[in-house]
Amino acid sequence: MTTDKEFCMCSYLMYRYVYDNNITFREGDVCATADIGFKRHPVKNRDDLYYALRDSVAKAYADGGAVLALSGGMDSAILARLVPEGTKAYTFRCIVPGVQVTDESGMARKWADYNHLKHEVIDIYWEDIVKAADKCMRHKKSPIHSIEAQISIAAEKAVQEGYSKFVLGENADIIYGGMDGLLSKDWLYAEFIDRYSYVMPYKVLRNPSMPLDPYKEFEKDGHIDGHDFINKYFRQEALGTYTNACSTAGIKFVGPYSLTYLDAPIDYARIRAGDTKYIIRELFKELYPEEDIPSKIPMPRPVNEWFAGWDGPKRKEFVPHCTESLNGDQRWMVWCLERYLNILEGEDFHDKGSD
Repeated sequence: MTTDKEFCMCSYLMYRYVYDNNITFREGDVCATADIGFKRHPVKNRDDLYYALRDSVAKAYADGGAVLALSGGMDSAILARLVPEGTKAYTFRCIVPGVQVTDESGMARKWADYNHLKHEVIDIYWEDIVKAADKCMRHKKSPIHSIEAQISIAAEKAVQEGYSKFVLGENADIIYGGMDGLLSKDWLYAEFIDRYSYVMPYKVLRNPSMPLDPYKEFEKDGHIDGHDFINKYFRQEALGTYTNACSTAGIKFVGPYSLTYLDAPIDYARIRAGDTKYIIRELFKELYPEEDIPSKIPMPRPVNEWFAGWDGPKRKEFVPHCTESLNGDQRWMVWCLERYLNILEGEDFHDKGSD
């Protein structure tokens, strides 16, 4: 195990996690990463996907100890068709007082009512996010994704209500062609680095480096295949987010989509023509023949509003005013990284995120 704080900082900023679990922020710690080597079911078409999801859901609910995370999108709507009637379903709703932000609870309620589920909306405030983020970072031994805290908040509630498994629709976008921006063209090597990297370390750190090994692994003749890349590094980052959020709360993460893989070449022509996640779309229309495909909305988190008044990091590792040109998601990452460095050093600090 190698201790290299600078590498870990740069890896987190670029990939949203420390991709090499042999390198750590602090001696004696291990940055938790997800094992993605587990057995998965091959999927060629909507029928394959249906049977794989059905079997995973049935196993999760065999003892009655599972709860469902229900968004307004088609991935979790499909899972809602497969769980037993009367299943408890949670929808996350972030609240910013006095500001209208994205709210999926209405559409989620529609899927819950359609399938006779017990629906509950969990309202989440910034103060809740800060406390949960600290718990998740201490458990993971690294900074976290902005959705990790709210998943953990819901997972804690599930534990309090006696559930042992949390079923979520994660990995559907990654595996089945939902990341249309990353699949929108044949990427040159340098173009893909610029497009995928969340925060370039040189924009915020005084002593940056550029850990490029993940990109080099997938470079072929000066190009990177977006689907191949995200099915390793994005998939590992995403699974690490969900497994850590759940394990921090003391509940098992169950991802039925993550237990499958696309056993056929990705159809870039269909995706680039607007038919994203075409296998999942076909399955949705089979299960909800009278319904329109719902709009895709990433898990809502009002980071732009939360960080609108933040004046940036103060630690010596960061360049002053470095966050002024960053968007809300990027500001979260810098805020989270600084907060984790403070946690490592045991410093007293107060919340500056939305002051």
